[in-house]
Amino acid sequence: MKIAIFGNTYSTQTISYLNILFDFLHHKSVNILLESNLYHFASLNGIDSFENMEVIENDDFVADYALSIGGDGTFLNTAAHIGSKNIPILGVNIGRLGFLADVPAEEMLQAVEALIAGNLIVEERTLLMVESSDGTVFEYPFALNEISILKQDSSSMISIHTTLNGEPIHTYQADGLLVSTPTGSTAYSMSVGGPIVVPQAGNFILSPVASHSLNVRPLIVPDNWIVDLEVKSRSNCFQLALDGRAIILNENTHLRISKANFTTKVVKQQNHTFFDNLKNKLMWGLDKRN
Repeated sequence: MKIAIFGNTYSTQTISYLNILFDFLHHKSVNILLESNLYHFASLNGIDSFENMEVIENDDFVADYALSIGGDGTFLNTAAHIGSKNIPILGVNIGRLGFLADVPAEEMLQAVEALIAGNLIVEERTLLMVESSDGTVFEYPFALNEISILKQDSSSMISIHTTLNGEPIHTYQADGLLVSTPTGSTAYSMSVGGPIVVPQAGNFILSPVASHSLNVRPLIVPDNWIVDLEVKSRSNCFQLALDGRAIILNENTHLRISKANFTTKVVKQQNHTFFDNLKNKLMWGLDKRN
């Protein structure tokens, strides 16, 4: 079995858990692929090479599973490296919330043991894809959580002309607009008032950021619809972010957002559900009345 390991290279906690993991895997029939930035980070912090270890220098690699050690940001970065390879990702949380990376750090070895034994569940998650009218090349034009269209200057709103399946539906006057997947419904979208959607739902969510209208609310649409966006701004530009990977575009650049033709495979522990996450991490449904 081959396991590709990705990790947070800003926290020394990663080193501690890598040491624990390497000790555990030492007598297992597992070949390790270590992402190059993580490898250099580990080397600087005194971790010796594992005897069955290769270094991932680019995204041209093959593995049975991927292991993400960090928080949700690390998980999203891992998903971008995996792309369309159909490699299931197990997320170990050494960050704060850990909604995607939902395996507690203290349960890492238990989860990896179950992974090796094939006793975990693999869920498929929809991704978004963005295209530009001017041929702008995006390093990775896909997003697991959301695609954000945001203003660049500090004072003025932007106008976002939005068309769904060829029908103009609204011009958002706001600080921005989020197009989110069900996976991203508990991320940025939720923080601006978007609904929580179960990951298996076949929908996208359009959520305005600081809308200048009280009667504009988040909108749920089928995920096979096409979203076309035109942005007008006083600064003549706007920011596009795909799961936080940002680029500045000219306002003459029109965007088309659609469903990607592949999915991200997310590994979940047995008897651990989406609603467990909602209750334990977001306190969903918590009743504090005595």
